[in-house]
Amino acid sequence: MKLATIRYAGQESAAIIDEDGGKALPLGSDMLTVIRGGRLPSPTGTEVALSSVQIVAPIPRPPRNIFCVGKNYRAHAEEFTRSGFDSSAKDQSEAQPTAPIIFSKVPECVIGHDMPIRYPAGLTDKLDYEAELAVVIGKGGRGISKTEAADHIFGYTIVNDVTARDLQGVHKQWLIGKSLDTFCPMGPWLVTADEVDHTNLSLRCWVNDELRQEANTADLIFDIPTLIETLSAGITLYPGDIIATGTPAGVGLGFDPPRFLHQGDRVTIEIDGLGRLSNLIQ
Repeated sequence: MKLATIRYAGQESAAIIDEDGGKALPLGSDMLTVIRGGRLPSPTGTEVALSSVQIVAPIPRPPRNIFCVGKNYRAHAEEFTRSGFDSSAKDQSEAQPTAPIIFSKVPECVIGHDMPIRYPAGLTDKLDYEAELAVVIGKGGRGISKTEAADHIFGYTIVNDVTARDLQGVHKQWLIGKSLDTFCPMGPWLVTADEVDHTNLSLRCWVNDELRQEANTADLIFDIPTLIETLSAGITLYPGDIIATGTPAGVGLGFDPPRFLHQGDRVTIEIDGLGRLSNLIQ
C-alpha cells in the first residue's frame, strides 16, 4: 500500500494514495499513529484529488534522529576514500568497512517532495547529494536477529542525504555537515513492506537532467537485516524509526574535479515502486 502525509483544507493527515487515479484517501490521523497502530485505521475522510493537496514528508518530524549508514556501496566507499573527505579510512586498503558505519541526522532537517533545499551560503561551497533507500521501523524491539528483521519493517521511502562536504571535513565527523536545515528531503510515498522487495530495487539520481547515480540494492555491502540486527543489538528501535541505508557511487565529490550543487539545481531521485523525490536548491 502506498501512503503519504498530505496537507489540505488547513489540516495534515496520513492518507492512502491512488497514484494512477490521482486520488488520496485521508486516514484521519498522523503517520506515526498509523505506524504505531500496527495496521491501517478505517478511513474517516472523503477522497481528495492529489492535485489539490500538498505532499509533505511521510513522517514530517521523525520522533528521533535518523539512523544513517556510511559507505554501504562498494564503489561509493572507494570514491569517498579517494576524495580526501573520508575520516574513517587512511587509504584504499581501508575503504571497504568491516562493520556498518552508523551516524545520524537530526529530525528537524526533514522536508518533503518539491520543498526547497536551502543553500547555506557562508557555511559551505561544497554542497552534495546522496540518493538512498530508507527503511521505516514498524514493530520496535531490541536484539532483533537478521531472521526476525522483516517482521519489524513497516515500509520504505526515499531519502536524499544532503551533505556539506567541507563541514564534514572540518569537524572530522558527519552530523553537522549532514544535519543543516532542509538537508533531509524524504518521500514522496511510504510504501508498505508487503509491496517491496528491498533486495532488488533500482535506484537513480539526476542533477537537473543528468543521470549521476544508478545502482541496485543488491549491491549493498550490509543488507537491511544486517543493519537492523546491528542497530538493535544494544539500541532499542521504536516504531517510526528511520534507517537510511547508504548511497551508491556518483555523488558530486566522486567526480574529478568534484561537481557540487549550486542554487538553481534540481535533484531528483527515483527508486522502483517508491516514486520520485525532487527538490530544488535555493
